[in-house]
Amino acid sequence: MLRRVAGPSDSDEQLERERRLVERAHAGDRSAVGELLTAHGPALYRSVLLPRLGSEAAARDALSEVYERVVERLDRFTWQNVGFWPWLRTVALRVALDHLRARKRLVFWDAEDVARELDATQTATPVDQKLSEHRDRQAARARVEEALSRIHPRYARAIRLRVLEERPREDVARELEVSPATFDVVLHRAMQALRKVLAPPGHPTEPAPPRERVMQDAPPSSEVPDV
Repeated sequence: MLRRVAGPSDSDEQLERERRLVERAHAGDRSAVGELLTAHGPALYRSVLLPRLGSEAAARDALSEVYERVVERLDRFTWQNVGFWPWLRTVALRVALDHLRARKRLVFWDAEDVARELDATQTATPVDQKLSEHRDRQAARARVEEALSRIHPRYARAIRLRVLEERPREDVARELEVSPATFDVVLHRAMQALRKVLAPPGHPTEPAPPRERVMQDAPPSSEVPDV
């Protein structure tokens, strides 16, 4: 199952602490900016960027860009009693939208989805903002599970254990009863299968090498010879 992503606290104490950090950041205190980003960065990565951009590398790149934009535009932020998170999430959604529009990716969200979310943030109430991260997590989980249900169960299990639960490679290989080297092949084929079901109609997926084209769709009952 997907890990629960810890979100910003709604406590008065946390809000007051954030308000003081924002005041310091507005006054030019870079350490305060760093504290704000450190507190919210993991939630931005896991619940906003990664589900929409579809890969860890793309999400990491986008998170770096979010940090740059926050530093550049922090003077535009006005404190409200919903905390720093809603503004950060909006910045992250804009970065994700820019990335989706810039290149075609195999993702769970498309640019139109994210554009609609951005429109909604302009009129959202404080209660809406507090529920936004919960909705992100629920929607991401539903989209991931729907996609995994369309590939071979063993492939789906490999992705769940290694990618979603982030369990160590050796542990997952042991649970699947294969060697780590064989598991690498299984996971590679699993990701190819996932990309195939996520590809829009008529959108070609990356071709596999000749030997793998023959084998990639075969159920991995006996896996491949150990190496």
